[in-house]
Amino acid sequence: MDERSYFETLFLSLVATFETNTLIALGKLSNPISGKIEKDLNAAKMNIDILRMLREKTKNNLTENEAKHLTSVITNLELNYVEESKSNEKS
Repeated sequence: MDERSYFETLFLSLVATFETNTLIALGKLSNPISGKIEKDLNAAKMNIDILRMLREKTKNNLTENEAKHLTSVITNLELNYVEESKSNEKS
């Protein structure tokens, strides 16, 4: 694997880490340590903001695949965040 491919794999892994942590904070996945569903909307928002910052700081410096994947992940997480925020208000 060449360095460019390796770095793309690392970048996608980084995005996946934040995506997973956000889904855990949204209560969509169980916490792997406790095995329980634990919501923390503030942590979810911070993770989404980190991904948004990463997209801004790397603008015009990502491959097309990286940029599309990052935007897709952010959009999905933002939609899930809004959904969980609304259901949290009803509770």
